[in-house]
Amino acid sequence: MTDSDVTWLTQEAYNRLQEEFDHLVTVGRPAIAKEIDERRQEGDLKENGGYHAAREEQAKQEARIEQLRRILRDATVGEASASDGTIASGTVVTAEVAGREMRFLVGSREVAEGTDLDVFSAQSPLGAALLGKAPGDTTSYEAPNGREITVTVKSAEPFVG
Repeated sequence: MTDSDVTWLTQEAYNRLQEEFDHLVTVGRPAIAKEIDERRQEGDLKENGGYHAAREEQAKQEARIEQLRRILRDATVGEASASDGTIASGTVVTAEVAGREMRFLVGSREVAEGTDLDVFSAQSPLGAALLGKAPGDTTSYEAPNGREITVTVKSAEPFVG
């Protein structure tokens, strides 16, 4: 796996996500299955709004379970690596992006929960362009609209949660 494939998480974030996963699997799944069964017993499924709403909720819940499973499986857990000056997952970056100064985390939004930091994953166009860069470096990336955006790194420091 490359650094851009890794989801870096603090131990606190990993534990929080593991608890959410465990709750959804052990409590959430049985509860929604019971709800669906109760709604199914009400009769005609074509016109049973409660049944369809419960099925929608089940689909959302299963998607979140799968998302959590992938995050937890692929996560690198620990503190952000001591900064050698280069940007990696778990780095808070201050940069000039298209002429505007921004401060954000390259990493996972699960790590930054409860902070005011914007988050760009290492797989995002901006995150991928910054991996391995250091303060003073200038790079660019292609935005989804096709525009080339220039980024100048001002500072890079490990995330401290």
